[in-house]
Amino acid sequence: MAPRKKVPEGSLRLHRRFHSRGLRNRRDVVVWLPPGYGKTRQGYPVVYFQDGQNIFAPGTAFLGNAWHAGKAAAGLIRTGEIVAPIMVGIYNTGHARMHEYAPTRAEFPGGDGTTKSRGAAKRYARFVVNEVKPFIDSHYRTLPGPRHTAVVGSSMGGLVALYFALWHPRVFGHVGALSPSIWWDDRVVVRDFSALRQKPEVRIWLDMGTAEPGWESVRQLRDALVARGWVPGADLHYAEVASAEHSEKAWAKRTGPLLNFLLGQGTPGPAALAPAPKLPKAKKPDARKSAAAKSTFRRTVDVDIW
Repeated sequence: MAPRKKVPEGSLRLHRRFHSRGLRNRRDVVVWLPPGYGKTRQGYPVVYFQDGQNIFAPGTAFLGNAWHAGKAAAGLIRTGEIVAPIMVGIYNTGHARMHEYAPTRAEFPGGDGTTKSRGAAKRYARFVVNEVKPFIDSHYRTLPGPRHTAVVGSSMGGLVALYFALWHPRVFGHVGALSPSIWWDDRVVVRDFSALRQKPEVRIWLDMGTAEPGWESVRQLRDALVARGWVPGADLHYAEVASAEHSEKAWAKRTGPLLNFLLGQGTPGPAALAPAPKLPKAKKPDARKSAAAKSTFRRTVDVDIW
């Protein structure tokens, strides 16, 4: 393994062609490590991003427009506004993106007309929970509990991030949904949150730009969340961002405030708990999951990028 390149904004490790047994495909996974990582036995909260190629580096981002999450986090760490996290960018696979991020089978406009999604979001969520997260927890100094673990996405990635709150609240205690695709399947996400019998203990960031087509639908989701017990200003951050469009540039501008909500000092999130003094001793995990993690690691290459 090549030594990591030290930069003021932290360092990046790229795990190439990370293999999923559940989805039967491969994708890159990029990991951002904060400045000073590895100098102590400190544990770190983890933020998992969808569309991972857009999160850190312009060279891999859509149209070269990255969120620059590493730079945003490093600045907030320097000023003491957030606790230092590990951030994980899970790349989308291009052609399969709409299938993996869609919670239901439904039609959507495609390049050649109308296409029907396979609605594979639940399988994708299991991939993150059962394959990506165990790999990250076993190879980095993480704080693995839900109070220290967040999932973030925008557009369709924001939609699937919301479903992590419904399907895996014991794994992810924080959700960031930027401009989520509420329109999907006649606003099925509003119906699903409205049908909740018990509110999960998950903090949610929900926003939408007022220059986005149909942006007003976010108010329906906000109302559904409030009706089920989320409290704006406490465990729900809700924002209508004036004149903001549906774009990576717009989401990049909200990355700093988002990280502050997820990791900010004094919030009921990861920063409120003392970091683990050392990595927990290796347990004897489920043999099937352990074998999958080892197999995946052998099939990936750990390199450094910036």
